[in-house]
Amino acid sequence: MTLWFVFALMTAGAAFAVLWPLGRSSKRRTSGGSETTVYRDQLAEVGRDAAAGLIGEPEAAAARVEIGRRLLEAADVESHQPQESKLWLRRAVAVVALAGIPLLAFVIYLPLGSPQLPDFPLAARIQTADSSQSLDNLVAQVESHLEKNPADGRGWTVLAPVLAKLGRFDEAARAYRNVITYEGETAQRRAELGAAMTGAANGIVTADAKNEFERAVALNPQEVKARFFLGMAAEQDGRTTDAVKIWKALLADAPGDAQWRATVQEALAQVGDGAPRPTDEAVAAANDMNEADRTAMVHRMVDRLAARLKQDSNDVEGWLRLARAYMVLNEPEKSRAVRDDARRALGQNEAGLRQLNEGFKALGIDG
Repeated sequence: MTLWFVFALMTAGAAFAVLWPLGRSSKRRTSGGSETTVYRDQLAEVGRDAAAGLIGEPEAAAARVEIGRRLLEAADVESHQPQESKLWLRRAVAVVALAGIPLLAFVIYLPLGSPQLPDFPLAARIQTADSSQSLDNLVAQVESHLEKNPADGRGWTVLAPVLAKLGRFDEAARAYRNVITYEGETAQRRAELGAAMTGAANGIVTADAKNEFERAVALNPQEVKARFFLGMAAEQDGRTTDAVKIWKALLADAPGDAQWRATVQEALAQVGDGAPRPTDEAVAAANDMNEADRTAMVHRMVDRLAARLKQDSNDVEGWLRLARAYMVLNEPEKSRAVRDDARRALGQNEAGLRQLNEGFKALGIDG
């Protein structure tokens, strides 16, 4: 509304500047009446002076000629001046035009414009992009704006989740770092940054991503996303018991209608059906084992995982988990062998191979 008020004032000002002269009287006046009257009085005075002998006849004749010339000029000017009776008409036209121009513009705008529409901010435009302007084009516009205004924290806040949604995780992580720099640190922003870093590593919770999740939980112990990914980190590190504990605690704190409950429950189910993990009895027994026996037990678990992957060779996460296990056991040559076997097993599965290669790269056994 403020913008429309300013536009109305500008229109009225422009119209007033143009129409003001129409309302002014242009008749030239003198302090003693019209110029013709003055010149007639001068002619009469010259005649009286000549009759009284105050001036000679030649001088009186010359004065009459000059005064007559001026009288004719003044009479001609006055004959071309607008009549006083027309001044009121010009003023009326000026007033009508001053009020009518904005009114006419408003009447034309009503059927053509949409004054009832609310504001349409940048975030809403990105979310409602249609075929005439793709989401990528809108993102490019925001990125162009941020190149010129790199300290615009609000712009980074809008851009970061959109980049993550598009799968551009490296760029999303950079955007979230800028959000934290310019808008401040919150648990949610730290968790979103960690999630973007995990996405960039193709689902592997790297050490840097884990650090972000831990910082998020330090800021807010109830931060859901950070807690979930910390459970994932524990599961990927082979600490299945810790992962189950984290996820069960997350479910215990979750509202009954939380949409993410299904995701956590699915993660728990995959842990139960996925890589072999020691039972509570096995963990207790391992505490009484010597180092050699404990290592042998771990190798048996890893061997069972390897055997399962021979039956289900499309399990990308399983291959990555097996390679990671050999790295933990300080057997890098077996990790590289797992890499080669996994690539052969996935064959023409391009999406799986891409995920696999990203995972191996994060583990440091790419090549």
